[in-house]
Amino acid sequence: MAKLITGLHHVTALASDPQKNVDFYTKVLGLRLVKKTINFDAPDVYHLYYGDQTGNPGSIMTFFPFPGMYKGKRGSGQLTITGFSISADSIDFWMERLAELAIDFQGPTERWNETVLYLEDPDGIGIELVANKSDVRMGYEREDIPAKHAIKGFNHVQLDVRNKDVTAALLTNYMDHEPVAEMENRIRLPANDVSGAYVDLNVDPNLLGGSEGAGIVHHVAFRTESDETQLEIKENLRRIGYHSSPVMDRQYFHSVYFREPNGILFEIATDPPGFMVDEEEAVLGEALKLPPWEEGRRGLIEKHLVSLT
Repeated sequence: MAKLITGLHHVTALASDPQKNVDFYTKVLGLRLVKKTINFDAPDVYHLYYGDQTGNPGSIMTFFPFPGMYKGKRGSGQLTITGFSISADSIDFWMERLAELAIDFQGPTERWNETVLYLEDPDGIGIELVANKSDVRMGYEREDIPAKHAIKGFNHVQLDVRNKDVTAALLTNYMDHEPVAEMENRIRLPANDVSGAYVDLNVDPNLLGGSEGAGIVHHVAFRTESDETQLEIKENLRRIGYHSSPVMDRQYFHSVYFREPNGILFEIATDPPGFMVDEEEAVLGEALKLPPWEEGRRGLIEKHLVSLT
């Protein structure tokens, strides 16, 4: 039977400075800015999407950058680390690159036959670069980052929880995940046993709750094939007592939101229509794209947004 959920779709976080955010994710990590639009729920704020060449699901890190936003606090009930996949022989390249760019990092360390570097973005969001042999995806090549060393997309997300059993039960029984590894207070559950699909539950019963703000992940989105599979998931969740949002049109995918038992906001996002629905591949992310219902306010919206380079 085909799985309804096939991996990670995107991770969305809060930031404080739009330009610093663009500079870090494009000029340091080398991701492509694949879409520059607005927060549909707060149209005076950007929604910036970074990913691979075309913004394939499983490669997309997105941000709502609120200029001057107060800093949040990490804690239980949050996605605290986003892991990106790199080639097995790329650790030295990234260590040298980060050192040259004066970006602090920790590692390398070993975990589950993977070599890991840890760093943080300008707002303190936890990032891991994970070298592994199993990921065959192609990253976004830049002049200063050869294709063989480019970030391929997500490797995993780390969810910090007090009670792993309730979240693990949701993921395994109703969201097509299967546990594949466990160590100390950590368990790994992918939707597919390939890089880019891993959910790592980091368990600490004594961890205090966090608070929202810059440097905090807002939600994690899981990918599904179509509108039909999304509705099937939504119905399955309803049957077991989860209240989910109506289906929301996010222009580049359709979304349903709900909170899992430890309080983390989960999203189910469709693969289609994708980021080339309103831009050609060669110019992805260059123009400010607005949803049709906001085009009449373009002048006012652009006036309130800071310019980005």
